[in-house]
Amino acid sequence: MADLPGFGHRKFSINRNTGVPRPCRRFSVGEPGLNEASSKVHRQFRAAHEGHLPHAGLDATRASTGVVWCTERAAEHGFLDEPDKWANLGQGAPEVDDDIEGCFPRPNHIDISTASREYGPTAGIKPLREAVARLYNKMHRQGKASQYTWENVAIVPGGRAGLIRIAAVLNNAYVGFFIPDYTAYNEMLSLFKNFAAIPVPLSEEDGYHIHPEKIAEEIARGTSVIITSNPRNPTGRVVKNPELAEIQDICREREHDVIVIREATLVSDEFYAGYNYTSDCDGTTISAAENVIDVDEDDVLIIDGLTKRFRLPGWRVAWILGPKEFIKAIGSCGSYLDGGTNVPFQEAAIPMLEPSLVKKEMAALQQHFRAKRDYVVQRLRDMGFTIRHVPDSTFYLWLNLEGLPGPISDGLNFFQACLEEKVIVVPGIFFDLNPARRRDLFDSPCHHFVRFSYGPRMDVLKMGCDGIERVVNKFKNLVSH
Repeated sequence: MADLPGFGHRKFSINRNTGVPRPCRRFSVGEPGLNEASSKVHRQFRAAHEGHLPHAGLDATRASTGVVWCTERAAEHGFLDEPDKWANLGQGAPEVDDDIEGCFPRPNHIDISTASREYGPTAGIKPLREAVARLYNKMHRQGKASQYTWENVAIVPGGRAGLIRIAAVLNNAYVGFFIPDYTAYNEMLSLFKNFAAIPVPLSEEDGYHIHPEKIAEEIARGTSVIITSNPRNPTGRVVKNPELAEIQDICREREHDVIVIREATLVSDEFYAGYNYTSDCDGTTISAAENVIDVDEDDVLIIDGLTKRFRLPGWRVAWILGPKEFIKAIGSCGSYLDGGTNVPFQEAAIPMLEPSLVKKEMAALQQHFRAKRDYVVQRLRDMGFTIRHVPDSTFYLWLNLEGLPGPISDGLNFFQACLEEKVIVVPGIFFDLNPARRRDLFDSPCHHFVRFSYGPRMDVLKMGCDGIERVVNKFKNLVSH
């Protein structure tokens, strides 16, 4: 190790052959504070994310990311041995029981046809693709000349698999993504070399809102693919019409000197579309499908599934809608990426997508989850948390910790303190997407946040809030003494 001029006393690993620092080492623009330097969980995070190579051929940074890393730390405290005694507010999953008033009961058994024993098509079975197209036409495209058909739909084994398939078919491009956003984008954006990922930070001051002007700026500097969750994970905010329509207009092709120019492909991750509280919980869902002019010409890819709004995360049934050319490629690449979606579950999903049933389901879902949101917001405010922007969608709170006592005012230390009370949250640092690893995440604007999920049952939320209250009171008392 050696000190280099111009870098103070920062330590670098030197390549003995060239005499220059090894590129795998990252350094921060500021030294860790006392709370970080003395924190076990901070050391664990750095060990898992600095790219050390304990085995030849293994990239250890791929082995433990996001919620998985949090679950591993919770397991060290007994979570896997007694999960019922824990409040898991970290996992991004809704409650799956049949206890929500007005929601239809989920299947508790599945009839498996002889045909479903065979390999299924990697783009999904035609009846389910037809059902998805029919649902979107009914809910978002009534009266429009251009309608989705089964050829505009690919069935994929979960949202992550869908995102990976989309990434696999992208051309050489600059891909714009927003900070903060869904943690799995980090891996998707770093696995493939056919595009360059461009971060677009959003401002806390205006609620991390995606303004149309921001999209126009990114396209003007060469971005040709934009990916975002909407409604947004982890901030719980949604972009709706007319702003959503304006964004799609900006991305749509235009004519210039008789040449047709496609501005940008919009990838809209709509897994939380059902958790919409902006329309008095009447069952309305928000989707970019509403503003598509021509389903085969508008470069809009929509990804959703049974996972969140149908509360079936274990089924791993999701879908992508888009132009036929895109869908053909996305269906084909499943042959070498994931092999396709479980056929019996595809067959079982078809009756759930009847449009009138879905509308009633969404209304019941929204009313139930809005009540849970209001409960946890009030509990946390009573504890002293400042919540500037109440979520208008999803089932997440993006919780700022800066008003808490110093030892628990950053996401990792707060996470560690919550583990002691059998509560799991996710440190905000994981939502600061950093696929190229060009920044030290300890300088992140997300470092003083955690994501709090109010997806679980109300009794679990109460247990979790009680545990967080004990954490806050414990450290307030320590500071006062």
